[in-house]
Amino acid sequence: MADSPQRRLVTVCQHRSCARSGAEQVLAAFESHRAPHIRISSSECQGQCGSGPTVRVMPDNTWYCQVTPEDVNTIVHEHLEDNQPVERLLHPRMHQTASTYAHLAAQYQARETQET
Repeated sequence: MADSPQRRLVTVCQHRSCARSGAEQVLAAFESHRAPHIRISSSECQGQCGSGPTVRVMPDNTWYCQVTPEDVNTIVHEHLEDNQPVERLLHPRMHQTASTYAHLAAQYQARETQET
């Protein structure tokens, strides 16, 4: 008997600050990857407003931050299909790894550069 993929729920915050950062497009990108073992849902505030758009994968309790529509394919293929969380997108408050801090710092620097 072949192993069936783990069933997962992916929630994408659609609250104000995440919405301003493109959460609607992130949700749409996830919805384009429908599969029987993946349920995609919008959510209200997930309490990580400064790090949005926020995506949470359950039952893994994996949190991704500052997700863009371009990141969705990577999350779907690496995490949802191959069971390998995407380390560079992990939320540093929930998943403390060196590369998540480095990636987050680079994203904040890029935003500051764009704003000036």
